Amino acid sequence: MQQFTMAGAAADIVEVGQRLLLGGLIAGHDGNISVRLNEKEILVTPAGRSKGDLQPSELLLVDLEGRMAPNVAAAGLKPTSELPMHLAVYRQNPQVRAVVHAHSPFATAFAAAGRTLQGSSLPEVTECLGHVPLLPFAEPGTQQLADAVGEAAKERRAALLEAHGSVAWGADLRQAYYRIEELELACKIEFLASFLSKKS
Repeated sequence: MQQFTMAGAAADIVEVGQRLLLGGLIAGHDGNISVRLNEKEILVTPAGRSKGDLQPSELLLVDLEGRMAPNVAAAGLKPTSELPMHLAVYRQNPQVRAVVHAHSPFATAFAAAGRTLQGSSLPEVTECLGHVPLLPFAEPGTQQLADAVGEAAKERRAALLEAHGSVAWGADLRQAYYRIEELELACKIEFLASFLSKKS
């Protein structure tokens, strides 16, 4: 397995957090990000912090069981409540090295309405994302949600979470982030196309 340095992964997480906020894909304390550094360690965002103004010192190192490593600089912080979901993805698909969860408006609207992109005619969806499942509602932060997302990660690249948001993973953080972007754009285009077809 390729080794990612903690400093490099931390810088990437901070950058992606800023891009998520500036791109309107998250608000407030929404969303969470993680990077798998090696076979045993994961760097993850803390709970209760805006992902748009994170500092590298606020990121938390955990193992695959979710146990937090001693980190003086991050004293008092706790990992995101969605850590079980991230861990499930890494356990089920060893090729995944990063996970991004967002509450982007159009993807979340699709999820809230119980809609998915299955059968989308957009070539970008097929090429970049493949089939994006809509996973049944499970309370955020629960093992039920983690198990459903982990199962999807075996063969899929992203998922919509009913009444919750979107999540994507990839071979590195940029790929995971780009999949979140692509999913949001696809949902926006599908929505606008549906609206316009009703007007014609």
